[in-house]
Amino acid sequence: MTSIIPARTAPSRVRPLPGPAGPAARTAPAPLAPRARLLPSLAAVYRAQLSRARVARIPLLFVATFQSVGIMVLMRGVVDGGSEARAVVAGSSVLVVAFVALNLLAQYFGQLRAGGGLDHYATLPVPPAAVVLGAAAAYASFTVPGTIFTAITGSVLFQLPMTHLWVLAAVIPLSGAALAGLGAALGLLAPRQELATLLGQLGMSAALLLGVLPADRLPEPVGWARDLLPSTYGVEALARSFDARPDWAMIGFFLAVCAAVGVLSLAVATWAYRKAAVR
Repeated sequence: MTSIIPARTAPSRVRPLPGPAGPAARTAPAPLAPRARLLPSLAAVYRAQLSRARVARIPLLFVATFQSVGIMVLMRGVVDGGSEARAVVAGSSVLVVAFVALNLLAQYFGQLRAGGGLDHYATLPVPPAAVVLGAAAAYASFTVPGTIFTAITGSVLFQLPMTHLWVLAAVIPLSGAALAGLGAALGLLAPRQELATLLGQLGMSAALLLGVLPADRLPEPVGWARDLLPSTYGVEALARSFDARPDWAMIGFFLAVCAAVGVLSLAVATWAYRKAAVR
């Protein structure tokens, strides 16, 4: 009679998996994903900010352009031509950059900090510089049409030559970087959202008063404050390009100073982002 009880088999030998043994092997965390590189992260943040701010910021860009054109029309009754007219047109053109890159960016980062939006960016494997540079570049991009339109309108209004308006290709990004870095730093360092909005408005007002008014009509102490404003060097470079024979050495000097100030302001904004994100 065949038994239905299964026969005993020899116990199998289970070979342990290779690796470290002990409690440390059971508690060792899984390796994190590598941190994203700066340029791909910057491009991703730029595209995200550009698509997000397109609908909300375009009406404000019209306001900034209309404001600058209105200032030139008012100054037309006071200034006839010469160096003062060049200063008015250059200052009004860069004012569009200041309205968007300084004022609106300060409000954006102030709102982002107050609403906890920095926590979202802190969880992403992107460098802090990519967040600041991406947002700054996106906001500065909206200033291009308004700045070009303002410069052309002012040239027609004050009968200035437009031969060298291509200098705007350097003035817009360099002034935008300097002012955007300043606006981001103000928004990130302000303890309250309302204070960030106030600082952005004051910065734009300073760009209006110190950039549009001719420098030789300002008191000497106010002239010192004008030298500390990042947009001043972009205004000077653009104003000198309206000359019949521009001094390209001085224009290059002012653009180089504007670039150095832009690098410094963006570095300060990156530091402010790190400081605000860890709180």
